[in-house]
Amino acid sequence: MSTSDALLARTLEHLAALVACDTQNPPRAVLESGLYDYVARALSGFVVDVQDFGDGAVTLYARRGAPEVLINVHVDTVPRSDAWTRDPFDLLVTGERAVGLGACDIKGALAAFLACVESLPDDAPAALLLCSDEEGGGSRSARGWLAGRTHDYAAVLVAEPTRGHAVAAHRGYCAIEATFRADPGHSSAPRTLRDNALHQAARWTQECLFVAEQAEAEAVGDLRGICFNLGTVRGGTADNVIAPEAVLRASFRPLPGQSAQDVIDRLLAGSAAKTMHSFRVIDDEPSLPAAGGPASDEVATQLGLPPGAPVAFWTEAALFSAAGLPAVVFGPGDIEQAHTADEWVALDELRAVADVYDRVLRQKGGA
Repeated sequence: MSTSDALLARTLEHLAALVACDTQNPPRAVLESGLYDYVARALSGFVVDVQDFGDGAVTLYARRGAPEVLINVHVDTVPRSDAWTRDPFDLLVTGERAVGLGACDIKGALAAFLACVESLPDDAPAALLLCSDEEGGGSRSARGWLAGRTHDYAAVLVAEPTRGHAVAAHRGYCAIEATFRADPGHSSAPRTLRDNALHQAARWTQECLFVAEQAEAEAVGDLRGICFNLGTVRGGTADNVIAPEAVLRASFRPLPGQSAQDVIDRLLAGSAAKTMHSFRVIDDEPSLPAAGGPASDEVATQLGLPPGAPVAFWTEAALFSAAGLPAVVFGPGDIEQAHTADEWVALDELRAVADVYDRVLRQKGGA
């Protein structure tokens, strides 16, 4: 049996055990699932530290020696769907696929790492960070680890389904809320057109859409514009009453390297924004690379990873980048399979990623 075949065989054995651990998020019960216990037993010679940041946000950080590269994997999955046609916690391996909850997103990467570590010398440097709340919960575990980290790394490989290609750029995410207010009154009053809070909100929405349309001229790779989305509008009391309040919630997704504040400044530059009672940012997640952060494409080149195109979905790689750690997104599986019923990962992608992990750990582990 070739080294590649052996790695794939052990990857699938580990993957079956990992899929059997119920790490659905919610309820974020990773400690109860037994997954961290399984990983800790598999990492012979590693110093393993489990840290609980509350509300199911728990990290497992394992380090052996002085490695240059950190592998990061989130172990939580989305809740199982009623559309599953079989037991989602019982891994099914066919001729081309491995089917199970989390097999694609993204326990396959963790299984590949564990298989590779087994094939390394007992004292070979390596490092692994597991997080438990990427699928919901505000990424508290990743943020908590970054805030208290004691080691820096030349590169962080953040596992997400990228079909075995290195993604060095993706969008950020920003959610905002704008509130408009007016004195209520009879809708026959001359001031209705000017003062109505919903009318004010509508004028500002027009300005936002204009900004978004202008931004379509901006692009990074195949990613274009800022993906402005008006999500909810709440306000008014009756159709014959001047609306006393309007609350809008919207989101946009900055291009890689673009700051959310740059976009916000544009959204607030028009005359309608000046009628706003209040404005607040609900969520602001950086892009990859983060504005002012280290270049991710250089890491991908240095590690010899197959290059991939920028993607629209957000990952925790952006948090590592914002903290000054060069990060790329890299893992087996197709994002189209993530979060689906009967989720699966292709065996050839598991094999390819395991081979890359093996090479990177041997060359860049730190030996």
